[in-house]
Amino acid sequence: MSSLKDKKIAVLAADGYEQSELESPVDALKSEGATVEIISLKSGEIKAMKGHEWSNSVAVDKTVSEAKESDYDALLLPGGVLNPDAVRDDKDAIKFVKDFFSKNKPVAAICHGPQTLINAAVVNGVKMTSFKAVSKDLQNAGANWVDEEVVTDGNLTTSRKPEDLPAFNKRIVEEFGKA
Repeated sequence: MSSLKDKKIAVLAADGYEQSELESPVDALKSEGATVEIISLKSGEIKAMKGHEWSNSVAVDKTVSEAKESDYDALLLPGGVLNPDAVRDDKDAIKFVKDFFSKNKPVAAICHGPQTLINAAVVNGVKMTSFKAVSKDLQNAGANWVDEEVVTDGNLTTSRKPEDLPAFNKRIVEEFGKA
């Protein structure tokens, strides 16, 4: 039996997500039996970046204004530079993220994804990591930032960059399986 059978995972992303940081974790979660839905700021499709170039698109299952935390067991926030900047400025997205924390459900964020957590005001006192360029922002928001491949503190799992995806994927399968 797969470890994530009967688990439903929300992936909150917008245009400009880093392709590998959405596709690789989604593949890992689905391979363990999870149902994964893409939640975004708009309906239709959202477009990835691969490095600094536009790349693939994925279909959006629900807009964040339609989605409810109660429909999901866990939340994934992929990185990319443009993606979290758009997500963290959307009041529905921030409420959606905060709802996962208020219910103590597993949340995972990689690379620039933790920027959304700053706006959701959920990082104070939390040990976490991110892409190095985001470290000062997280520290200023009260996070205990460390330069490690993958970090889990309570319900939050974070990772730094695409090269960390194997460790990140393994950990989120474990953590999301506890939900």
